[in-house]
Amino acid sequence: MKSGLRVADEIRQSVPFRSPSQEALVSLMRTADEVRRFLTRAIGEEDVTLQQYNVLRILRGAGEEGLPTLEIGRRMIERQPGVTRLIDRLIRKEFVARRRDRIDRRKVVCSITPSGLELLDRLDARIDGTDGAVLEALQVGELHTLIDHLDRLRAGIRTEE
Repeated sequence: MKSGLRVADEIRQSVPFRSPSQEALVSLMRTADEVRRFLTRAIGEEDVTLQQYNVLRILRGAGEEGLPTLEIGRRMIERQPGVTRLIDRLIRKEFVARRRDRIDRRKVVCSITPSGLELLDRLDARIDGTDGAVLEALQVGELHTLIDHLDRLRAGIRTEE
């Protein structure tokens, strides 16, 4: 099994962490940043960000009916306040379409376009390969343990918005 540098060495920290909790949190944040950079390189040839890719995946999963903008925001991996602007950019690129709900005219519903689906088709294989490359250092049992630990961490800090 491949062993990496400890986070303190990676960030060239000269004083010890105040606690194992602090070290774990810094390590988690550093790892998330590295994974984000790795994924960004994987989709780099296409004209989308990771957040836009996430919106497209959400809308593909929603099917032809689409989803209201607020629901898209709730389902995003990285929640952010500017979901409308994110969708506006995808509309300009013709990957997403927006329409008023037939019943509740106040509700705006978004759906993925055929060109958005084509983009996801091109990206899926690259992202699937990236998933494996990022996590290849862990065995299947370790992956399940990691998933469980991360789920418990999120449950402990969950905030409703």
